[in-house]
Amino acid sequence: MRGLAPGLTLPIALSCACGSSTNSPPSSPPDEPSDAAAETDAKTATDAAQGSAGEASTGDVSVDASNASEAGGLSPDRFVTGVVSFSPTECTGFGASAMPGIVEGPPVGGGTSHGSTDVVSLGSGGGIVVSFDPNTIVDGPGVDFIVFENPFWVGGSSSDVYAEPGEVSVSNDGVTWATFPCIPTVDPGSPLGTGVAPPYGQCAGWHVVYSAPGNGISPVDPATAGGDAFDLADVGLSSARYVRIVDKTQEACPEAGEKPDNNGFDLDAVSIVNAKTP
Repeated sequence: MRGLAPGLTLPIALSCACGSSTNSPPSSPPDEPSDAAAETDAKTATDAAQGSAGEASTGDVSVDASNASEAGGLSPDRFVTGVVSFSPTECTGFGASAMPGIVEGPPVGGGTSHGSTDVVSLGSGGGIVVSFDPNTIVDGPGVDFIVFENPFWVGGSSSDVYAEPGEVSVSNDGVTWATFPCIPTVDPGSPLGTGVAPPYGQCAGWHVVYSAPGNGISPVDPATAGGDAFDLADVGLSSARYVRIVDKTQEACPEAGEKPDNNGFDLDAVSIVNAKTP
């Protein structure tokens, strides 16, 4: 069954979106960003010119699971089929009422100018563990799986990316984990308010997402899908049944006044490129 692991409880608050996804992704990605600069604060400084966080209504939230039939004929278990654990921190809640479906199924990418709202926010230091049962990621040629968040290019510049990086780990048993190196530069003065800056190394959350249901871009093609690609060989595993993502931002949660509900890494989807069962 697709859904929450037994005993998992989720917050139900939901008051704003983490971006908007109104523009259509290109048929193939442009050149990758280089020397990404510290971003402007997605909650305030881009003032929604980019459809940034906090501007869309809760009606913008969709559920990935409902898009599974539009994933180019791929089996549903080529994507997340269940949430094993979900540990959001303060100043979150966005997308939580739509869990687990919102992280199941294919990504709903917004291209370079707008971050997707089809996400759940983890908060600074928050985490999530997902599974693909009955399928498994296997180490094959090149990229084995892709993690999709909702970054976008600030002002249309590929060198200025609004990114909320997350550390990615993989496991076969859900107990012993192998972690891809993700140590962003701590930058308390970041104009973005994320508290971190590039380089991001093997973090997820800093490459824009092009694939979306119905646009013809395969969510399992690393050359065109966008998102952040990972190879199990890099951490010495031949297979993995679970993926864990832990937010690595340093976003503040205000002690008083109106609080955001979209802090931290925003998970859209995870796709299996090399699957035990294609």
